Amino acid sequence: MSSSSYSRSGSSTSASGVSVKSSPDDQTRINDADGSGRSLRLAVFDLDYTVWQPEMYQLYGNPRLVKAEGHELSAIEKHETRTTEEDKIITDKSGTPIRVFSGASYALADIHRLREEGYEIQAAVASRTDEPDWAFFCMRHLAVKVQGRKGGNAQELITLLDCFGSGSMKKNPLIQISYQDKTHHFKRLHQATGIPYEDMVFFDNENWNIRSVSKLGVKCIYTPDGMQKKHWDQAKKAFGMECA
Repeated sequence: MSSSSYSRSGSSTSASGVSVKSSPDDQTRINDADGSGRSLRLAVFDLDYTVWQPEMYQLYGNPRLVKAEGHELSAIEKHETRTTEEDKIITDKSGTPIRVFSGASYALADIHRLREEGYEIQAAVASRTDEPDWAFFCMRHLAVKVQGRKGGNAQELITLLDCFGSGSMKKNPLIQISYQDKTHHFKRLHQATGIPYEDMVFFDNENWNIRSVSKLGVKCIYTPDGMQKKHWDQAKKAFGMECA
């Protein structure tokens, strides 16, 4: 990815790690491939069956951390079920594991790398999940492997919650979970960050959410089978960015 495809951050950061609203005059904007002057500054993710599977309403009982031993997981599933607790995964009462789609991990790790390099881009949540407390539990423990702060080949695990700026659902404006039309989620994200809708991208597995949010001017990408690498690449191309 070309470093020229982003603006350096001109916004301030709160104690929770969430970038807060800053004046457009303080930001160096860059043009995308079609010269529209847009830049990708906020990537917004649905949770259920976009970031992870199964959906919260499909779980048998609340999610809990359990020992991975005794669960027959493929090599791919071991990556998808990673948590910050060594040798532990999250399952429901029946033993069904909660798994992060590989494309979601890929996108969030890429966003983390760009932020570490000083570029102005954030990740956020817009979810109508039936069980927000369960979703928050999963975000606190499910992990993504990212490039370490020392650079080079060093890697570390961070939680999904860290990917979205940490904090709590009530204190972190980048985590919008409520059973409303998702245009309400985006209006709150816009108000909290000051980021124009045209500088946002949204990933969701429900087509009616895509249609609703796209009316705001947000670039929306349909993920019917969960987040995949091609969806993140599609978002980058839409903003004139190079893909790996």
